[in-house]
Amino acid sequence: MNQEEIHIVPKLLKPIRLQDYGVGIFNLIPTKSALKKALKKNLLTVNNIPATSATFIKGEEIIKLNIPVKKTFKTKLKLKLDVIYEDEYLAIIKKPAGILVSGNSFKTITNALPQNLKPSQLKDATLPQPVHRLDYPTSGLLLVGKTNSSIRFLNKLFETKTIEKTYYAIAIGNMQKQGIIKTPIENKISITYYVVENSVDSKRFEKLNLVKLKPKTGRKHQLRIHLSSLKNPILGDREYGIPSLILKGKGLYLHAYKLKFTHPFSKKIIEIEDELPKKFKKIFETKQ
Repeated sequence: MNQEEIHIVPKLLKPIRLQDYGVGIFNLIPTKSALKKALKKNLLTVNNIPATSATFIKGEEIIKLNIPVKKTFKTKLKLKLDVIYEDEYLAIIKKPAGILVSGNSFKTITNALPQNLKPSQLKDATLPQPVHRLDYPTSGLLLVGKTNSSIRFLNKLFETKTIEKTYYAIAIGNMQKQGIIKTPIENKISITYYVVENSVDSKRFEKLNLVKLKPKTGRKHQLRIHLSSLKNPILGDREYGIPSLILKGKGLYLHAYKLKFTHPFSKKIIEIEDELPKKFKKIFETKQ
């Protein structure tokens, strides 16, 4: 059994690439990244011809989306999440470290959301869906959409970089008090602002630094790669850390601390801050 949606293209003034035109026209693929994945998986046809990322739309075509229904888990995931903010459109939850946001595993944040959030009563309500990612070992605030329209709008905010994200990390070694890291990631522009808010001496690590991080781009593993490029890797980072200084058993010391954005429907400024994890507080009793 498949899920199908059909879209008839109106008359257009000039041709446009499908991967640009198709963003938001289907409820089942509300984001640009989801559209690109659908094209790669050959889930879209234009006038019954399989579409690709090179397909152009000229006007009056029939676009069909055909998605196989995923196997659902009969057992509900029992995972209690802390809900920091919730309304009919969106929610902000605390992601624990050591859990995937999404994927084929049963134990994911996505599978836990329906049991932790109130169903939206709006007409385009859908299963709640995270609209950005946090790495498996990273903890902190995660933004979730509860309707198709809010998922599309929130994804647009991330694409246009109008959501302000603030992280805290504990980094190893002597550091400058503040700076801008511009190390490219996969040959793409990548920018992170950082400020060292506190430092303590350490026999093993020389210095441990409480670092506030504000990424201006959203590359995969950006903060971990950027701090590692300064020779100040994040404490507990097995992938980008210094092998002789890997801290075992405590996880990664990286926390998504704050989200600030304009609510896409109420237009109110949403500014949510979390507290630092206990393992941070054991090293730094107070933020300075």
